[in-house]
Amino acid sequence: MRRPVLWGTVTTAVAMTVLGGATAHAEGRGDIRVTKAVTNNGKNVIIGTSKTVTFPIKLTIKDNSGVKSLRDIRAGNASSTAGAPVELVGTTCKKLSATTSECTATMRADPHDFPDYNSERNANDAAGDWCAYGNVQANDGDYWIFDWVAPFKLKRAATLTAAATGPSPLSGGRTVKVTGALTRADWEALEYRGYGGQSVRLQFRKTGASAYTTVKTVRTNSAGHVSATVTASGPGSWRWFYPGTSTTAQVASPGSTVTLAPATMHANVPRVMHAATAG
Repeated sequence: MRRPVLWGTVTTAVAMTVLGGATAHAEGRGDIRVTKAVTNNGKNVIIGTSKTVTFPIKLTIKDNSGVKSLRDIRAGNASSTAGAPVELVGTTCKKLSATTSECTATMRADPHDFPDYNSERNANDAAGDWCAYGNVQANDGDYWIFDWVAPFKLKRAATLTAAATGPSPLSGGRTVKVTGALTRADWEALEYRGYGGQSVRLQFRKTGASAYTTVKTVRTNSAGHVSATVTASGPGSWRWFYPGTSTTAQVASPGSTVTLAPATMHANVPRVMHAATAG
């Protein structure tokens, strides 16, 4: 039996602007405030189908009497009906000055808990915009109950493969066919499934170069498979790159290396191309 959503967006009476202009709802007493907040060091939180993920939420808290405690902190989806079982592991605080402390909350998400969390929603609906909310207290009794700080994206993990193959040696051409498959985590089924209708970029890095360059953009088919035929300008590595979405993580495939080998020394025998996949 699925568990109901345990938390949603905190509904409060007072609106104020904090953290670089982001609008938050809060209520409290006195001058205690969260002046800075960031989740997972500013990176997306990406969850697959098997591994438990932990991530920090760091808050800088200030009050003229000093900070007493971070009494409560949780993470929730921007939509109160599309939650996920992200749990608080624990908190630590360090004093930066007489008026300011930095508190870190460690959060944990186990994808095995996702399917049975909310009977009214598909577990994948939890992906998207998230934030932190909670309660901080000062030494003089001031307190602040806040929401919508440290916003972040909770995303479904993705995988992408690539394989570059050349023509028969007798053809003597330099045409390369690059195939691949894009999948993403299905939190409802706890498995990776093909992700169709997505634009992925075929990229090439010439041997000796430091970066990949996009050659063309192709859409995956309904099963998540992708294929393109290109003309190689020389030896190098081919890969697929998927930029991700607001709910699915960015991913790049491993490179698949193509080498151009000289043919046996006979007159009028062209150079031939061989393809090999690199890890």
